[in-house]
Amino acid sequence: MPVPDETRERRSWRRVVETRRKRWLWIALAAPGAIWLLALFVLPFYVVLAVAAGRVDPIFQSPVPVWNPLQWTNVNFVQAWHDLVGAGSYIGPPLLRTVVYTAIASLLCLAIAYPVAYFVTRFGGRRKTLFLVLLIAPFFVSYMMRMLAWIDLLSPGGYVDRVLLDLHITSHPVDWLGGQAATVILGLVYGYIPYLIIVLYAGLDRIDSRLLEASRDLGLGRMRTFFRVTLPLSRQTILAGVFITTLPMVGDYFTNQLLSATPNTTMIGNVIESQLETASQQGEGAALSLGLFVLLIIPMIYYVISTARASKANA
Repeated sequence: MPVPDETRERRSWRRVVETRRKRWLWIALAAPGAIWLLALFVLPFYVVLAVAAGRVDPIFQSPVPVWNPLQWTNVNFVQAWHDLVGAGSYIGPPLLRTVVYTAIASLLCLAIAYPVAYFVTRFGGRRKTLFLVLLIAPFFVSYMMRMLAWIDLLSPGGYVDRVLLDLHITSHPVDWLGGQAATVILGLVYGYIPYLIIVLYAGLDRIDSRLLEASRDLGLGRMRTFFRVTLPLSRQTILAGVFITTLPMVGDYFTNQLLSATPNTTMIGNVIESQLETASQQGEGAALSLGLFVLLIIPMIYYVISTARASKANA
């Protein structure tokens, strides 16, 4: 029996209405996040760009933001480039030091976090939730308080010196807070390793245990199963966790400021922070922070591309 045209029109209209409702529902759900992103990232980023491409007041030596892109200048960017690679450059050593500190700290974080996450995932059993809570617990303490605790531990005559002296590892107290690169690196590891542990735990927990059982049934031992099955399947998780911990390390200035605060351990974040506190150099500091942002967005793009390729390969 043929369907009347009026019924067809009603069904078509209902589909249109439902499509519009779904569209407005998704818009409503995305609106708070979009407003949050606009207010806390896009607008501040434009302000930094206006300061970096702006001018300096000749009398007060304070930055004058230029909001019109047609009137932007590259004076601050040229000055930042000269300070980086020019004859009197002073930004190059802190930048190189930041790369070295971040690379060592990231490798140490991965070397510590992966076994911990693997143990909780594979051998946690009924206590897996308890272990996860203990891993998240450091987040309830502010970063500043955790660094201040390390200052007490590493101060001359503190608990670290006492243990080393009692074990006869050192013959005299060590000035751990007097500009030691190892102190800054270990501070970065301690500050950011919880993020990596949680990311690795989430990724390892999603690996299907039946794949591991199949590998064992085919004659592979625990070590060969780990290197041939678990490690390749967790490669994207490792990459994501390393990015999550490495990116904030590059711009970190607070850890070095608390645990060292000496020129021989200055990182790029300390240079930018010092420039932003000086009125005559705020434009250059804004330009340098934008350059650092561009430098960091390159590995982020690589991560997105590699993740997309991995998803297509697994599909």
